[in-house]
Amino acid sequence: MSGTEKKLARWYFGGLASAGAACCTHPLDLIKVHLQTQQEGKISILRLTADIVKKQGILALYSGLSASLCRQLTYSTTRFGIYEVAKQNLQNDSFYAKVGVAAVAGAVGGFIGTPADMVNVRMQNDIKLPIEKRRNYKHAIDGMVRVYREEGIRRLFSGASTASSRAVFMTIGQLSFYDQIKILLLGTGVFKDNMVTHFLSSLSAGAIATSLTQPLDVLKTRSMNARPGEFKNLLAIVAHTAKLGPMGFFKGYIPAFVRLAPQTILTFVFLEQLRLNFGFVPIGAKGDA
Repeated sequence: MSGTEKKLARWYFGGLASAGAACCTHPLDLIKVHLQTQQEGKISILRLTADIVKKQGILALYSGLSASLCRQLTYSTTRFGIYEVAKQNLQNDSFYAKVGVAAVAGAVGGFIGTPADMVNVRMQNDIKLPIEKRRNYKHAIDGMVRVYREEGIRRLFSGASTASSRAVFMTIGQLSFYDQIKILLLGTGVFKDNMVTHFLSSLSAGAIATSLTQPLDVLKTRSMNARPGEFKNLLAIVAHTAKLGPMGFFKGYIPAFVRLAPQTILTFVFLEQLRLNFGFVPIGAKGDA
């Protein structure tokens, strides 16, 4: 096989890469959720982390990992799969076309991943609640089954609108901007299709995605963590959050970026390695220089 042949990613590579990245960044995601669900006062990231470890032990930082992996294997597999398949078949591969594909992929992935995402938020937030108020889900599947039995199937999709909206902007920020930045870097002639280019492209995409999605992420987290009947609708959550002022919608921004940057970098580094080592050469491209 010629070294010049361009390999493409298989549709499920994105889900595998995202799950691998989630294993590395889960503690940061947990800290972000804790900061977003605070309504009063401020506590630093370091103090919050120290409190969790002191009271619950180091393994508490991995509370909800099964739900996080379940979320990535539903949400990310769907959005990456739709995006990759559509991108590989686009007649017009302009940036705007990729943005459109990313938006659709994100909306579908966000909706499908909502049940696992909700359980993930609840499991992460459980350790800071009084013992008598904890939900104590054993794992992701147990959490989803209990929500279905105790609160109904509609509750499984609580926050689906904000999750899907967030996923649209997240997928645009990560996937379409990653591709565009990578193309620009490769176009300079200075960069090659290697880990340096993958790192710079994914770091930039992570910064863009965080800025686009943080307000929706805060609303989504509050919606999923709410008790039944606590908020009437999305506007009630917006009004509740607005009491903190404009920056209330950006609660946890720093840990969100600190989490999303390595999450994005690791996802695309893993994805590119899967593509380069296990990808496929499209029919008709074999033998091309």
